[in-house]
Amino acid sequence: PALRTDPLVALPTEPPATAGGWKVREAPSGAEYAASVEAAVARMRSGEFDKVVLARTLELSTDSPLDLPAMLQRLARRDPRGYSFAVPTGAGRTLLGASPELLVSRHGNRLTANPLAGSTPRSADLAEDVRRAAALLESAKDLHEHAVVVDAVHKALAPFCTELDVPERPTLVRTATMWHLSTTVTGELAEPATSALELATALHPTPAVCGTPTGHARDVIGELEPFDRGHYTGMVGWSDARGDGEWVVTIRCAEAEETRSGGGQLRLFAGAGVVADSSPEAERAETGAKFRTFLDAVGVDR
Repeated sequence: PALRTDPLVALPTEPPATAGGWKVREAPSGAEYAASVEAAVARMRSGEFDKVVLARTLELSTDSPLDLPAMLQRLARRDPRGYSFAVPTGAGRTLLGASPELLVSRHGNRLTANPLAGSTPRSADLAEDVRRAAALLESAKDLHEHAVVVDAVHKALAPFCTELDVPERPTLVRTATMWHLSTTVTGELAEPATSALELATALHPTPAVCGTPTGHARDVIGELEPFDRGHYTGMVGWSDARGDGEWVVTIRCAEAEETRSGGGQLRLFAGAGVVADSSPEAERAETGAKFRTFLDAVGVDR
């Protein structure tokens, strides 16, 4: 059955077969990433632009074959309320992940979008975890970052709707590794023929994965990120012949590739929204926490 309705999703998974057998390389390094954030913050404080999402990667390699179904099951069981996916992207290559962020869904005349922006890593200590969640709800920096994204979603969807409900304040959603500020936007379509895919392409890319202004932020990403994002921060989902569908943002993901020697490689991605009040060290720590979604699924402890 669908992963989210599979009763086995509540059960613990077997430990990864390749645990301890991975070689890990940062690209860029944590220090280089922090320097890029610092450079972006300086440019924003000078008034050049408002927000940019900067990402980094981890490259994992192993001599053992990749067990992608097992990885997907572990991702789904760690975050059963997320959107787990595995999509072939070429010969011997697969994009897989567990996204927490619904870009948009359409069922009949009703649409739903759930932008996430503003995050903090979770803690294994319950009291500290609650403190971090409460602090996120009151963080001026994160509330501003979130408001920028929600405003962009509102403006993109409004032309398609006769009514659109946008809550004034965000709530919290949690994954196994992160707390996120969340707003659930709902609306009624003006034209029943408007498909989920049309809505998704009108929204993408939101400031949650690019920045604002969009064009300028995309240029800054090209200048400061020393890699090609590929399918990362794109969108993955489905639409049917009636136009119903569900599209999510391709985050908390990795590109998997089989090697000729019989082993495998994983390229993990993680990004953070950078605004003028951002701390380079805090954004580096946030991307490190986001990597944990996939590192835990493959048994890498770093």
